[in-house]
Amino acid sequence: MTTEAMVVDVSQDWIQACSVQERFMRGPVLRHGQLDYAASCRQMRALGGDCYDFCCQPGGQLAMLVGDASGKGVAAALMMTSVQASLRTAALFAGDCLTELFRVVNGQACATSPADRYATLFYGVLDQAGRTLRYVNAGQNAPMILRHDGSVEWPEPSGAPVGLFADAIWQERVVVLHPGDCVIAYTDGVTEAASPCGGEWGIDGLRQAAESCGSEPADGLVRSILDAMDEFSGGVQTDDATVAALRIL
Repeated sequence: MTTEAMVVDVSQDWIQACSVQERFMRGPVLRHGQLDYAASCRQMRALGGDCYDFCCQPGGQLAMLVGDASGKGVAAALMMTSVQASLRTAALFAGDCLTELFRVVNGQACATSPADRYATLFYGVLDQAGRTLRYVNAGQNAPMILRHDGSVEWPEPSGAPVGLFADAIWQERVVVLHPGDCVIAYTDGVTEAASPCGGEWGIDGLRQAAESCGSEPADGLVRSILDAMDEFSGGVQTDDATVAALRIL
């Protein structure tokens, strides 16, 4: 095979890999019953370790995922794609038990990933009827719950990242939501965005950006947060960055 032909083959493989990752994060339907949701994932390279997912489940439930695999580039993308696929498959058999879901996913991650690879995940299942969000936060940044009255809450973590410890245990936690409340999940590439002079955007920057949006639809809220992050950093991105928003109508 000639060098030119090898370059073409590698390019085609790269395009196909990017296409697979994009399909895992295909644009979600913005409305599902009494919910309004949207997300955006900006990888530093064509492939990256961040992900989001929204998945409609039986009984009017909606699953929301934001994840971040250690490292960058192809290795991180492979790790996250594997974890995301395991989550989708295990969710079909684990029923309503999120701790069992994470036990299965963690077992797969530990068995198939190098020892130095892991993934942080926020995974929540919203029951529209009871307006309860059951979640597991596996080492991910605490999501922000922007309440309809302007107050802000940061749900507690509930366990370690997946892929680190084969015997890890997670706790399922529950948050009650009300009309007008909004759940904003994100990866550390958002809050760790740096200004040209070296300052960090942080939780305060994220909070101010979200609060300034009021009751803006979820897709506009996500765009506004990323625009505010870009303004702070001068448009320089140093890590994969993902924001997902879920609002109760």
